[in-house]
Amino acid sequence: MPELTDTDRVAVYIDFDNIVISRYDQLHGDGAWRKDNARDARNEIAPKLTAARIDVGAILDFASSFGTVAITRAYADWSVPANASYKGQLVDRAIDLTQLFPASGTKNGADIRLSVDVLEDLFRLPDITHVVIVAGDSDYIALAQRCKRLGRVVVGIGVAGGTAKALISACDEFESYDGLPGVEAAPSRPTRGGAKAAAAAPPAEVAPVDAAPVDAAPAAKRAPATKRPAVAAKPTIVAPLATDPFISPTDGADGTVSDREATRLLVRALEFAHAKNEDAEWLNASGVKSQIKRLNPSFNEKTLGFSSFTDFVRSRGNLAEVQVDGQHRRIRLRDRAAKTGE
Repeated sequence: MPELTDTDRVAVYIDFDNIVISRYDQLHGDGAWRKDNARDARNEIAPKLTAARIDVGAILDFASSFGTVAITRAYADWSVPANASYKGQLVDRAIDLTQLFPASGTKNGADIRLSVDVLEDLFRLPDITHVVIVAGDSDYIALAQRCKRLGRVVVGIGVAGGTAKALISACDEFESYDGLPGVEAAPSRPTRGGAKAAAAAPPAEVAPVDAAPVDAAPAAKRAPATKRPAVAAKPTIVAPLATDPFISPTDGADGTVSDREATRLLVRALEFAHAKNEDAEWLNASGVKSQIKRLNPSFNEKTLGFSSFTDFVRSRGNLAEVQVDGQHRRIRLRDRAAKTGE
């Protein structure tokens, strides 16, 4: 048997009901799972269940990027037809299935059983270095905090819009399910009143375009329109003010980091790093990114449209600059006086 070279060992715990229901509601609207009674997997909602199907393999593949996956457990009532339909995926990946018959009509107790098992495993298996919690319930905040106190790295995976912000903050690293390699990102999440708003919005935006040809003074209105392409220059990224409140775990309604907060994260991380290393003109890029992840575990430059962290920093060129030396990437915060003069 070949020797394993990985020293990090990973334990994965999946609140299966939580992730399946959250994904279904993400695609089909808040409360859709309960409204459709999707747990029974009736033929009429089969297409909706298929569209919201969870890729268990993508979750485990992502977990393996942190080290050797030593434990994989999933918690649910497997007698429910919607959960039983995952039999093939679960068996193929050798996942340990924990049966949870609901003690009441509304709660199956997965959070309690999962938490007890995690702590028992950590005390019994001291070589576990990473704990991956696949859920979005705020009930797991205390578990994540306890795992960190025991010296483990906590990685969270949850559905965008269905994960508690406090749970994201409690993790060392957080990845949205949509952001996992191999997973197709969900479209914009439906909101209450979305249909009415969508029906009302087009007239307000389209009216000026439709009205232009019949306007009594078309020349006066067309002149500014011809200048629009020239104004389409790349906007200057504005630095966060010193009086801004400290960054929140996330300011995006769907649980992702917005472009504005990403800028604030970069500047704050550079300020902290420069303060700790006053004599260092340039800072290691990986160290700065690690600081950003500590400030907000859900930060991911790829969700913002950048292929690398270096590209992300370069997009904020008026706030920070990049130095490339072979394989080394260093960055620094531009002089405050230069920024205020732009």
